[in-house]
Amino acid sequence: MQYRRADIKGATYFFTVNLANRKKTALVDNIDALRESIRTVKNRHPFKIDAMVIMPNHLHAMLTLPEGDNDYATRWSLIKSGFLRQIPKIESISPSRATKGERGIWQRRYWEHCIRDDRDYEAHVNYIHDNPVKHGYVKHAVDWPYSSIHQHIKSGYINKERGNGHKEDKKRVWGE
Repeated sequence: MQYRRADIKGATYFFTVNLANRKKTALVDNIDALRESIRTVKNRHPFKIDAMVIMPNHLHAMLTLPEGDNDYATRWSLIKSGFLRQIPKIESISPSRATKGERGIWQRRYWEHCIRDDRDYEAHVNYIHDNPVKHGYVKHAVDWPYSSIHQHIKSGYINKERGNGHKEDKKRVWGE
């Protein structure tokens, strides 16, 4: 089956990528392997990480592709497979996945959304950074160690009070 995907070259995209078993914590348990896989793919197939948060069982990312390039599918395939090569095979594998030579860590598909404008961009950056609070892992976004919020604060893109229990945080409406 062919899925319809956004294919604007050089665009910024928001992604949600999930583990197959949402009860597992493989992403934070193997954070160095995930970071290495992302770094390797980024070096071979450049892209800009606008924002990212790694949760125990899923991740959200906003990536900007180079001008003239819309091949995020290859990038995610390589990130996922690079991660798998670095971690032990302890998951159960369904017959369907075994037939296709797949492991059972990642969901096969992912969610992507092409960012439309500055407002959409800001809303998705906020969603990414607030995700650990939404899921109850931390009280304040800055307390989650696997988030680009720290780089955004350091660079001045986000006020250091943002994500630290500031009144703006309490007004946020959550939605998946």
